[in-house]
Amino acid sequence: MIQEKIFQNTLYISAFCVVALLIAIFCTLLHASFPAIKEFGMHFVYGKVWDPVSGEFGALPFLVGTLLTSFLALIISIPFSLAIAILLGEYLKKGVVATVLKSAVELLAGIPSIIYGFWGLFVLAPIVRNMEIQLGIIPYGVGILTASLILSIMIIPYSASIGREVIRLVPADLKEAALSLGATRFEMIKKVILPYARSGIFAGILLSLGRALGETMAVTMVIGNSNFLPKSLFSPANTMASVIANEFAEATETLYLASLVEIGLLLFVVTMIINIVGRYIIQKMSVET
Repeated sequence: MIQEKIFQNTLYISAFCVVALLIAIFCTLLHASFPAIKEFGMHFVYGKVWDPVSGEFGALPFLVGTLLTSFLALIISIPFSLAIAILLGEYLKKGVVATVLKSAVELLAGIPSIIYGFWGLFVLAPIVRNMEIQLGIIPYGVGILTASLILSIMIIPYSASIGREVIRLVPADLKEAALSLGATRFEMIKKVILPYARSGIFAGILLSLGRALGETMAVTMVIGNSNFLPKSLFSPANTMASVIANEFAEATETLYLASLVEIGLLLFVVTMIINIVGRYIIQKMSVET
């Protein structure tokens, strides 16, 4: 009884520490960015100009760049991650091929982001540049599309791994019942497995989106680092994480530094809002199931 009480108290303390850490991070960012908040107010969020020389700072180009690259990467990655999850969770549960494919997916998750950045810069950017030449577009090579493609490759392992585990947890009797009623394997996957596992699959997608929102190094190397609103998917741009990585060492003035910290605060808030909305959707999916 005493051991159980100690264990329960330990769990409560751990949970309290996590919440306290979250609040501490938010308060630290808020305090450090207060000069920019006081100077610009809400104009900082929808301001389009980022000019450290004249002391004018607006975060809209970076907010748009972050959301565009992250959600485009998510759209590109979902078919591949879902296919891998179904293949490993239902068709290839055991065997050499399953082991090799599973190891390859895990390896993709473990590759440092700077390696992805180098690969994107030397391999993917020239491919995109040739495509832009064929389309009659200014051949930057780097930009929103290139960064989204790199991000999509980086986030596939997260949603695929969680999706695989969730699909494996679908009760065997449900699948056997569907097959016994005359359903094909495709129909069983479509009508039984995916509806049953949809909340877990969406949780994996949400995790991969969080990974995409905060990615820095790989995106910095292939997005073009332009502080203007992107006009198309081929335009160079910047994300909130990449502009902080590029300019933090140069920020010597108080207002400049506070503006960069406020971008970090904005990224924190955006990520938190997306996670709250995602958790609500997951909850609704679970109740409907």
